[in-house]
Amino acid sequence: MRSLRGIASTCAVLAIATSEAAADDDDTYLLPHPDAAWWLSGQLNVVGQAQPGFHAPYTGANSLRPDSTGAASFVATLYAGYAITPLTAIVVAGESAGGNGLSDALGLGGFTNLDVVRNPTLGATPYLGRAFIDQVIPLGDTGPAERDPLHILRTLPTRRLEIRAGKLSTVDVFDVNGVGSDSHLQFLDWAIDNNGAYDYAADTRGYTLGGSIEYADHWGALRAGVYAMPTVANGIDYDSDVAHAHGENVELELHDDLGGRRGTLRVLGYRNAANMGSYAEAIAAARAGIDEVPDITKSRLPGRTKLGFGINAEHELPHDLRAMLRVGWNDGDNETFAYTEIDNTVLVGADVRGTLWGRSEDRLGVAVVTSGLSDLHRTYLALGGKGFLLGDGKLAYGREDIAEAYYTARAYRGVSPAIDVQAIEHPGFNRDRGPVVVGSVRLHVDL
Repeated sequence: MRSLRGIASTCAVLAIATSEAAADDDDTYLLPHPDAAWWLSGQLNVVGQAQPGFHAPYTGANSLRPDSTGAASFVATLYAGYAITPLTAIVVAGESAGGNGLSDALGLGGFTNLDVVRNPTLGATPYLGRAFIDQVIPLGDTGPAERDPLHILRTLPTRRLEIRAGKLSTVDVFDVNGVGSDSHLQFLDWAIDNNGAYDYAADTRGYTLGGSIEYADHWGALRAGVYAMPTVANGIDYDSDVAHAHGENVELELHDDLGGRRGTLRVLGYRNAANMGSYAEAIAAARAGIDEVPDITKSRLPGRTKLGFGINAEHELPHDLRAMLRVGWNDGDNETFAYTEIDNTVLVGADVRGTLWGRSEDRLGVAVVTSGLSDLHRTYLALGGKGFLLGDGKLAYGREDIAEAYYTARAYRGVSPAIDVQAIEHPGFNRDRGPVVVGSVRLHVDL
């Protein structure tokens, strides 16, 4: 708890910094020159979280533990890129992630800190997060582009084909939302910054191998991608049997301009194939007395599939407000394999710039999400089964409802402290446990 108080004190001091300091310098990144072909930048994100004790008549191996506790995590990233030609770029990012999540990131479908690596045994050893090539094929006139660590080309045609291939995160390309996709400056919860029912291809650190192709035009975009799946649920290694293990994704993006205010609608479909277990087979084995409790890992079979879809919308509103919506569903027949144990979800949220109170670079966000499990998934848990995140030993099923609010201040050039509160009803989809409130402080630094 001493470390949490230290982080909180640091954030409080930085938050008092004047808005004039932020306004004097609009450049977030210290190193890249706007006309340079190269890119070099870094970031540090530190999150401290704490929870009070909460009601729990029983606790299992994969439960959110009910005692009063705290945890801290960090993610440090170094981004490098070079535009080989005006239409071809390479991007590499080295990363280190350390610390812990509350209860070792167990016991919630919508866990409270997206930065936490779900396998604490990996430690903070640096690793290669991203290494990909970005190739653009122009189909129309070219204009200036907004650059960031993952998009370093200086110009882009409005009408184009774009190919990305290598090591990256599936959600660098799919299910992006301007209001809720960045745990470093926006929301922290897994079920809010991403579509909780989108079991997207990833290793335990959130990265994968593969590629995507996108057609972009003034009306929107159409993109498709294929990525590697892990060998086991929440695993760090990729399955080389690509015929039976891969994630297929397709997304249609449509733009609108209602009353001069921009909006985007994205419709996503995905199909995963992997060495998955079957909830139905695991339940049958337990009921037949073969297993004392159902064990999803004993029914794994190469080539099992999971189908799902998502709707993702964002729209500008008056007074610097933006609204977002996410809806997601997957069939929930076979085990959750890569992201989190959620089979259906509905999210609404909004954020607002601090213009009204004289802090135009600050942002306040609020979101509410309700998530659920398939009938087979909830029966499996009720009989004592465990997933890679959930397992209270038994289950009085209820939807997991989470409300989150954050305030991110821009204290100085690239320095953004934040406070965050999450209120969780039915943690782990269990009406017997909770509710619980989690408080967070965050310090983000861009270089």
